[in-house]
Amino acid sequence: MLKQLPSRTWLSLLAAILFTTGCAATPQDTPPSEVVLKVGDQKGGAKALLTAAGLLNDFPYKLEWSTFTSGPPLLEAASAGAIDIGGVGNTPPIFAAAANAKIAAIGASKGQVDSDAILVPENSPLRGVADLKGKNIAVAKGSSAHGQVLLTLRANGLSTKDVTLNFLQPSDAYSAFTQGRVDAWAVWDPYTAQAQQEAKARVLTDGKGQANGYGFQVAGRKALDDKGKNPALKEYLVRYYKAQKWADTHREEWAKAWAAETGLKYEVALASVNRSGDLPVRIDDALIASEQHLADAFTEDKTLPGKVDFAKFVDTRFQGDLA
Repeated sequence: MLKQLPSRTWLSLLAAILFTTGCAATPQDTPPSEVVLKVGDQKGGAKALLTAAGLLNDFPYKLEWSTFTSGPPLLEAASAGAIDIGGVGNTPPIFAAAANAKIAAIGASKGQVDSDAILVPENSPLRGVADLKGKNIAVAKGSSAHGQVLLTLRANGLSTKDVTLNFLQPSDAYSAFTQGRVDAWAVWDPYTAQAQQEAKARVLTDGKGQANGYGFQVAGRKALDDKGKNPALKEYLVRYYKAQKWADTHREEWAKAWAAETGLKYEVALASVNRSGDLPVRIDDALIASEQHLADAFTEDKTLPGKVDFAKFVDTRFQGDLA
């Protein structure tokens, strides 16, 4: 049987335990030189933008870049821990959430939706959305263009069951479109501008009134749980959104850099830049509600199984730093 210790003895013992535990649980800060931030990118995306804005020269952490064809495979890599962060459109996070991916949206921007287009060949007999019934549409599965197709069809009394969706990445879709193997192509800039200028594509309808224009910086949960990488994530976000603001006021300079990086014609890049204008916005209730509306539309269309709670895939820890 233990003897009862005086209260002061218990308090001293408790203080010693708390002090010892606190010291043991507090990790040493990881030096910036030892932190490697793995960034997922799309060609002509974040790396090109940050470089053009002069915001990579003195970046205090090591960066490793990986290039992806679109948002969905990028988020698969983030969920698996193969990358730490990457930028995507409004739909990939919803598909990732439906798969219970280990990711969270940690930053957001909003741009114009004129370039989120459903294109048809110049001589196509299709004149309106209703004419798409029974037709073949090329689109990247789980991309922002996929979301736009769904909402556009719904707004015109149709569903994805009334058309045939050909799930193709942009490069393959461009070939299918120009060779007449599909009736329409749902895509975003710079592909929209490229198809308009080089293949004489015609815009059947664009994202106005349907697409919400949001884009996200999305991090893997593994990176978010790594205290050593959190300062690097914050630094990357701050610089990325500064670069967006720079691009908005230096459009010709950004178009030249973008063209040089991607091999696009300068005229294509400039057309894309002039109608994009992505700028940072807060992740707030209105944004989450807009994304939830899109997620619910996919569920109702039976494209996704079950209901997605988008709010559970959002992390606002860096919002104060981005303000």
